[in-house]
Amino acid sequence: MTASVDTILDSYLSWIKNEVSAQLLEGAVTELTTPFLDRHNDHLQIYAEQESPDIYLLTDDGYIISELKSSGVERRGRRREELLNQILSGYGVTIEGTELQTRATGRDLGQRVHNLIQAMLSVDDMFILAQPTVSSVFLEDVAKFLDDRDIRYISRAKFSGKSGFDHLVDFVVPRSRVAPERVVQVVNTPRRDRVANLLFAVNDIRPTRGQGTDYYAIVNDEKQGLNQEITHALREYEVTAYPWSRRDELAVALAA
Repeated sequence: MTASVDTILDSYLSWIKNEVSAQLLEGAVTELTTPFLDRHNDHLQIYAEQESPDIYLLTDDGYIISELKSSGVERRGRRREELLNQILSGYGVTIEGTELQTRATGRDLGQRVHNLIQAMLSVDDMFILAQPTVSSVFLEDVAKFLDDRDIRYISRAKFSGKSGFDHLVDFVVPRSRVAPERVVQVVNTPRRDRVANLLFAVNDIRPTRGQGTDYYAIVNDEKQGLNQEITHALREYEVTAYPWSRRDELAVALAA
């Protein structure tokens, strides 16, 4: 298993390095274009400005929140606001107006860039409605599903990975007398870049968690089916995928 972990970590980090491009804009602001795509298949961009010799402001320039609003997805409502704040605080990201922002020093700049990108991906992904006629969001649907079946879990847990990056996982089901610890990641948009991101996180934290942890992915298949390429990739790296349409089967695995 170690060789596979090293292979995917090296491959992922190399892909990031090769695919990120930087451009210096007016006012000494650096625009970073990442290989990660939003739901419109546009590349996510972040902006870095050096505020002092060792402090950098990182922002999405309001893109994520503005795009959600233009698509009719509002953050209003106590539960939705709580969910948004929970996602962002886990990454050390705040909202200033409509901008997602974080600050970094020279020592943690790479981690903070990583955190902002992950926050943008999480908000963009999780705030897509599970169904056009339903006012909830998919992450909220999954949490309610676990609650309704009395499955114990910790939400938005942070684990450190072998690479040195921190990763937030959506749900952790504690081990019991008959079952190991289970890490559950939610994939609302089953696309190649989203799955690659999930696999990097899983394989980065796997060596630090040890062999006594199982990994699951709950994939939203209501808008598009779970294709064989994604299923194969998850299975290859020992992540058990459950389509949302088969969630009752997953309940059995997590309830133990």
